[in-house]
Amino acid sequence: MSDRIIAACDGAAKGNPGPAGWGWVIADSQGRPERWEAGPLGRATNNIGELTALQRLLEAVDPGTPVEVRMDSQYAMKAVTQWLPGWKRNGWKTASGQPVANRELVEAIDRLLADRDVTFQYVPAHREDGDHLNAIADQAASDAAISQEAAGTALGSPEMPVPAPAAAAPARRRSGGAAKRTSAGTASGGGGASRAIKAKFPGSCACGKPYAAGELITKNGSRWGHQACGS
Repeated sequence: MSDRIIAACDGAAKGNPGPAGWGWVIADSQGRPERWEAGPLGRATNNIGELTALQRLLEAVDPGTPVEVRMDSQYAMKAVTQWLPGWKRNGWKTASGQPVANRELVEAIDRLLADRDVTFQYVPAHREDGDHLNAIADQAASDAAISQEAAGTALGSPEMPVPAPAAAAPARRRSGGAAKRTSAGTASGGGGASRAIKAKFPGSCACGKPYAAGELITKNGSRWGHQACGS
């Protein structure tokens, strides 16, 4: 039997619903990234992006290869590992009697999981100490949501997406109302703007344009980007 490979998948929606995309990365059994793919979804929800990413990942893995799938979406993971049997018994209705959302995607994933050796691992998202493969999949999905273009190893893009710097968990607020700070020195209290830092790696801004390693960037909402693009 082949060694269990490690993979991660993620979806993104800029607005939820909004411009959406999906992405996955497949590594060897040691966790070394080997190939990736991402694609656009037009206007869709984040949940559709998450489920589509899992579907496309399973389609890319040989059915006979054991795989560990890492995800930061509890919805997508629980949908296919916990809730699915009950939905089937209830005629594809939820416990409250409502039709199951995104049923076609869930059914497609259910068929892909049949007779396969697949394990799922939840990993927290957007953490400085988070899972590297999940960060790559997240960046791939985010880039696809912005560009609305497909990319990946098989499409002539051999280099892995480089995740934007993730902020450390904010420190506990001290007495006296001191602002919380991240390890990058970004103040999140008192209404002040985020302080700029030099990017360690190249990445892409929410505006859709790239920034280079060494360029000054700042936290714009949930991601890093050009100073001029901050609110």
